[in-house]
Amino acid sequence: MTEPRDPRATSAWGELPTEARHSESSELDTLATAEVVELVLTEDRRGLDRALAHRDDVAATAEQVAETIAGGGRVFLTGAGTSGRLGVLEAAECPPTFGTDPELIQAVIAGGDEAVFRASEGAEDDAEAGRGAVVELTAQDLLIGLSASSVTPFAHGALAAARERGAATVLVTCASAEALGDVADRILALDTGPEILTGSTRLKAGSATKAVLNAITTAAMVRLGKTYGNLMVDLRPGSAKLRDRAVRIVAAAGEVSTAAAERVLEEAEGEVKTAIVMARAGVKADEARRRLDGAGGHVRGALGG
Repeated sequence: MTEPRDPRATSAWGELPTEARHSESSELDTLATAEVVELVLTEDRRGLDRALAHRDDVAATAEQVAETIAGGGRVFLTGAGTSGRLGVLEAAECPPTFGTDPELIQAVIAGGDEAVFRASEGAEDDAEAGRGAVVELTAQDLLIGLSASSVTPFAHGALAAARERGAATVLVTCASAEALGDVADRILALDTGPEILTGSTRLKAGSATKAVLNAITTAAMVRLGKTYGNLMVDLRPGSAKLRDRAVRIVAAAGEVSTAAAERVLEEAEGEVKTAIVMARAGVKADEARRRLDGAGGHVRGALGG
């Protein structure tokens, strides 16, 4: 159920909730620094509460992401400005955290890669660019459009093109559901209300969007067997920190010493899941991999649980 529009939004400023003026920050420039900080963080918490209120739709989207990947499809996170950068961040974090192929979850940002580091705000107005950015989508894929205001032409163009290609679509927006119609198969309208800095959706709206993306990808990866308990068992140990984490994960999940975890991880050629099954079941790497394949990549299933 969509939350009601924030009553603190003043109607005189405009129709979009994300562009409305916040009554409690009308004298923002006169507040003490500590008061500004408190207001920013209080509103961030309010944005997270709005995200939580939509947990059922977030969960359904996570299931859809898992089903898409399990079925051989890909997930595209598409947006402009802050929304686009949040999509880039989420897509970039999945391979090292969950060991996914970078092709499985991709980000498409208005203005291209340069817009990640340097604002290219005008790019969001180009609906045709949004359409052109997703020409490779197929009916197996899923497009998640990200638009804090809900009206970004780039995101709408991408959603329209994705639907024409038969791909499933989701829109994550911080606006209300009013007047959105059926621009996507599923709409997560968080309705976070006005920002304390009018129109700056990098604040509360950005925090709420990031929280939703975190929840979607994490829950999807749990469903895909990328975790065992609360351990990330498909991480790629590409740095000293991650190699140390991999050893600690194998030691904890495999119930062996650190020295034994290092040894079995080396025998498993760095595959954390394989090393865990080897340690717990007392089998060689090939047998551990066979068990994991039979369990669909789920460590718990490979261990008979």
